[in-house]
Amino acid sequence: MASTPRTVEEIFRDYSSRRTGIIRALTHDVDEFYGLCDPGKDNLCLYGHSNETWEVSLPSAEVPPELPEPTLGINFARDDLSRKDWLSLVAVHSDAWLFGVAFYCGARLNRNERKRLFCLINDLPTIFQVVTEMKPMDKPTVDSGSQSQGSTRRSRDGQSIPVSVHEGYDQGKIVIQCGCCGGNYNPREFWIGCDICEWWYHGTCVMLTPAKAETLKQYKCPSCHLRRGRY
Repeated sequence: MASTPRTVEEIFRDYSSRRTGIIRALTHDVDEFYGLCDPGKDNLCLYGHSNETWEVSLPSAEVPPELPEPTLGINFARDDLSRKDWLSLVAVHSDAWLFGVAFYCGARLNRNERKRLFCLINDLPTIFQVVTEMKPMDKPTVDSGSQSQGSTRRSRDGQSIPVSVHEGYDQGKIVIQCGCCGGNYNPREFWIGCDICEWWYHGTCVMLTPAKAETLKQYKCPSCHLRRGRY
């Protein structure tokens, strides 16, 4: 990056250009992108550049890096998931990276400028929504028509362990929060816990249904899939 964008408009233009490059990699150029992410290679990252191009590459050797690094090792999970699920997973991590880059560049903005930057970004669909062709979902309400699902984490021997509603900290109470979206536990939704990192997730956030979860002896969350072989 020749010069760091400073104003809200410059940062948003940089965000939009990088987003365009990543979307191109995950849609129009998806076959090329898929082929470059060989699980047999070292940790690879997906970069979106400010000229609307994309690149699959090793992490930057610069210390400290010029920008926050994208998620490492996107190639390791490629053959462990269906193509659709893997692309969705890369899309989610790419969204997180783009947000990180935008607010890294905007660290010196004042409160109103940060709010304006977020509003500009929020007017665009996320990469995940573009790749999966999903529309933003409303948060479920307590009186929604969905049937209550008990959340379970698969133990090492395949047995189901009931979830405790209290597993985080909020004003003296422990509550569960989704490791993907940060939403609080709702007993009307299906949740699952990772057997590796022990974080909890909405089933919808990790694209897992109760029926599919029942077939698993062990559940490994998307982040743990990506971390395989990282260290």
